[in-house]
Amino acid sequence: MKEAENMLSFFTFREKDSPISSLSVFIAAVRKEIQDETDRETGRSKQISSVPIHLSIYSPNVVNLTLIDLPGLTKVAVEGQPESIVQDIENMVHSYIEKPNCIILAISPANQDLATSDAIKISREVDPTGERTLGVLTKIDLMDKGTDAADILEGKSYRLKFPWVGVVNRSQADINKNVDMIAARRREREYFASTPEYRHLANRMGSEHLAKVLSKHLETVIKSRIPGIQSLINKTITELETELSRLGKPVAADAGGKLYTIMEICRLFDQNFRDHLDGVRTGGDKVYNVFDNQLPAALKRLQFDRQLSMENIRKLITEADGYQPHLIAPEQGYRRLIESTLVTIRGPAEAAVDAIHSILKDLVHKAISETPELKQYPALRAEVGNAAIESLERMRDQSRKATLQLVDMECCYLTVEFFRKLPQDADKGGSATQSIFDRYNDSYLRRIGTTVLSYVNMVCATLRHSIPKSIVYCQVREAKRSLLDFYYTELGKLEQKRLSNLLNEDPAVMERRSALAKRLELYRSAQAEIDTVAWSK
Repeated sequence: MKEAENMLSFFTFREKDSPISSLSVFIAAVRKEIQDETDRETGRSKQISSVPIHLSIYSPNVVNLTLIDLPGLTKVAVEGQPESIVQDIENMVHSYIEKPNCIILAISPANQDLATSDAIKISREVDPTGERTLGVLTKIDLMDKGTDAADILEGKSYRLKFPWVGVVNRSQADINKNVDMIAARRREREYFASTPEYRHLANRMGSEHLAKVLSKHLETVIKSRIPGIQSLINKTITELETELSRLGKPVAADAGGKLYTIMEICRLFDQNFRDHLDGVRTGGDKVYNVFDNQLPAALKRLQFDRQLSMENIRKLITEADGYQPHLIAPEQGYRRLIESTLVTIRGPAEAAVDAIHSILKDLVHKAISETPELKQYPALRAEVGNAAIESLERMRDQSRKATLQLVDMECCYLTVEFFRKLPQDADKGGSATQSIFDRYNDSYLRRIGTTVLSYVNMVCATLRHSIPKSIVYCQVREAKRSLLDFYYTELGKLEQKRLSNLLNEDPAVMERRSALAKRLELYRSAQAEIDTVAWSK
């Protein structure tokens, strides 16, 4: 902690207008708080804790810098310490100094062999080129008589990329006597200036010089890292903006703002739904598949064997004649046969309506899942989904009615030109004296069946094209035009409380948005600052 005090004083001492007494009281208070916090964490034992103690010092006269005072490396565990403390401390130190933005102060005592310096050894492991390592030599004044550290400080015995800096800290006795930092720095300057071995190095020794070296080195490192920092900040801003966009905007407080928000979200959903139908998104092609494959196949599968069997033709023709046989052609019989056959087309027509309804429902669900704003508000998502499905059901009912009317219209009015073009048979009426049952021989009935089948096939070909038109008009077109129109009408009648309920969102999402907005503001401020520094280089 002693070294940390001195490094801390080196920053706080730059407050030139601080009285000596106030500074001393401040340092003492800081030291006591650090000790008290350590005791609270470790329980007055000799153990260590990985939980950092944060001390923030604010001043317009110092650089923005985080100083981390790590525990000293040890060789053996003393009483009250676990056997793993040696490795624990080394792992803790590694976790900090291996970070590429960290400037390492490798502090070694001058009264010990530098070859065994754990600080230098571990620094080499994480910074082999020495680009971010500064060597600091302490306890120079405590070396044995006849010895000095000049060779080290001059870089002769062990050279680092940056020159060594020697410092003379307060002794334990000085600390106990509350010797102030100004006096300690003055004595340090006098020591290097008056000691013959270090006099020629005095201008680059001491804590004050170390402060200047650190500041200059920090400035150099920051400038070299500016492009990378800019890239990281820009990337982070993009990520934050993307996540904020995904979370959506915060909800307006007033009823008008809430209604506008809901309408905008509905508009985005409606656009996604239309995009599916128009081919911008996938799914709309399934509608065409119903018309081009499913409906024609269903019409082709229709079996008219029962309606056009010899027995059924004979039965309907005979019943249609009543008590008086037909004279030329069994017109009423034809009509009954055609009507009973055409009615079977209602099945494929209804199936086509239901198939399109199912496709449109799937597209609604897809559009909901592709509208992030609806994910933000579960209540609104459910309400919009229900409103859209109800609207589709109304359109389906209308489409079914219109489509079946097409079939019914073919049943109630036959195309006369078709029958006028048929070849006339002069003998088909038979003799007046013959029984009406003899007149309906098999050949005659088969010709009637063939004629009816030809007419039904002609009608099927017509309905194959008209049914899709009816379905598109009543379902697809209406869904594109007015899927949520009814919901919009009801929405305008809702009270503010109900609108608020629709825009309720998960509190965790609200907290996350607020935190992201604050982070984004900080990063944009940092971006502006970094850009200013970059342009001034």
